[in-house]
Amino acid sequence: MLVLQDHDTRDSGARNDAPGSQRLCAATGEPTCIDSMIRFVLGPEGAVVPDVKRRLPGRGLWVTATRSALDFAIRRKSFARGFRREVVAASDLVETTERLLEQAALDALAIAHKAAKVVIGFGRIEKALARERVVALLKAVDAAPDGVRKLEAARARREDASAIAIIGDFASAQLDLALGRSNVIHAALLAGPESDTFLARAARLDRFRAGPVPGTPEIGKSQGRKSAGAGVRDDGMTKHGE
Repeated sequence: MLVLQDHDTRDSGARNDAPGSQRLCAATGEPTCIDSMIRFVLGPEGAVVPDVKRRLPGRGLWVTATRSALDFAIRRKSFARGFRREVVAASDLVETTERLLEQAALDALAIAHKAAKVVIGFGRIEKALARERVVALLKAVDAAPDGVRKLEAARARREDASAIAIIGDFASAQLDLALGRSNVIHAALLAGPESDTFLARAARLDRFRAGPVPGTPEIGKSQGRKSAGAGVRDDGMTKHGE
């Protein structure tokens, strides 16, 4: 059961909201699950700052995590009304928020790699698909079509193929930096809490980029991502075993 924390669009400071809690969206005024929202705080001189990991001090406002909802909040001057003071919303706030969401996902991928949950190289991926519990396959946005077809064919041979996400949100250069390797085109993600955190952040990034106008049904673009990251907080902690 979802729990609405309060009826003020502001929170009382960075805190550990339980997964499934709700906040009022500053853009629409509608109660929304925090797993589908982004927290914003005020920085020096009243600048609106995205708090994508929900750790920054000060009172925060919450906005549904889509580009359209954030743009709507800026145009409606929702931050000024919500914080009850003059604020500075930079002209590139939407783009900055997207970059921070993207980096948060890549940071989680790097942690998953350190935890030995990432398999790199097509031959190793095929072996992992045959022997391991694979939860996602990554393909670089600049991957060759032939390699993508081979990856999808290898996934299709699994009985649980539909449960394995295919994530194509990142360029090879970004995967290189996150994984400390060169020329990373494909990778597999093995089951584990670190992988859950990455999947949750990747799903949030996906929703932000592809999400609908407020008030319309939300449709994601990535395969197998519908329930990815369920029960994982956006600060990277799981429900249990923190």
